[in-house]
Amino acid sequence: MTEEHNQRLGTFIETSAGGERVRAYVPAPLPPIPTLDLPQLMSVYERAIAAVGRLDGVTTILPSTPLFLYMYVRKEALLSSQIEGTQSSLSDLLLYENDEAPSVELDDVKRWPMG
Repeated sequence: MTEEHNQRLGTFIETSAGGERVRAYVPAPLPPIPTLDLPQLMSVYERAIAAVGRLDGVTTILPSTPLFLYMYVRKEALLSSQIEGTQSSLSDLLLYENDEAPSVELDDVKRWPMG
């Protein structure tokens, strides 16, 4: 980053607190230079609000929010493990957790404790 860009974001200062040297972030003064492009930011903000509204709408039709979160966490863990070369599907993982036989070798499917 350039020095000008760093100053626009703020700076770190070193000070003493409780007898220890600490670093503190001091934001740049307002209004920022150059000024913010508020119409562009409002467009992004409005899209974000609409997306949150859609998500909120979906939650009203879920039969069980904890089940939805459980499935989402399992799916995310599965996607992460596939990056590492695990050859398992979400259905294989769920079958394994229900003590049924998945269609892949069990070395690639492990039960991970919740929370």
